[in-house]
Amino acid sequence: MSISKSSLLLISIILTLSSCTSIKQARPEGPRLGQVASLSDIKRLDISVAPDGLNLPVGHGNAKSGALVYQSKCQSCHGEKGQGKPADALVGGINTLTSNNPVRTVGSFWPYASTLFDYTRRAMPLNNPKSLSNDEVYAVSAYILYLNGVINEDFEVNQKTLSSIQMPNRNGFVDFS
Repeated sequence: MSISKSSLLLISIILTLSSCTSIKQARPEGPRLGQVASLSDIKRLDISVAPDGLNLPVGHGNAKSGALVYQSKCQSCHGEKGQGKPADALVGGINTLTSNNPVRTVGSFWPYASTLFDYTRRAMPLNNPKSLSNDEVYAVSAYILYLNGVINEDFEVNQKTLSSIQMPNRNGFVDFS
């Protein structure tokens, strides 16, 4: 009995595929690290705040209470009254953006006060991010805004008032959308 070349090719392909399938089944699917994120996990981690203040948490603070938070948790990096050193300055630079030496600070460059809150809450202090309470973030945000002359010392910053604050560079960006 002779087997044709095409039959041999077909048998070869079937044996190859069957051996691949058995090898695939014998190998683990992956390192099985972590777990699938639940909706509650995602919600807990989704702390983004939009420029219009959407998703701001409950809390409040003013520059007076923020000065204390700043002194204990921010000053070692951002200097006395936000002047900088060793980290970036947070204060100053107003009306320098069109100069040959623009100074980009919260007061001169950032278009929304909610960006200050969002960034501070998720990234500061650098050695312990996400460690500030919502009240501390509102308070230190108020203090930085006060130092930049954006709000007065007694102005209460909270989830309702933060998005109403008009930053000096609010209209300094072009929306290409």
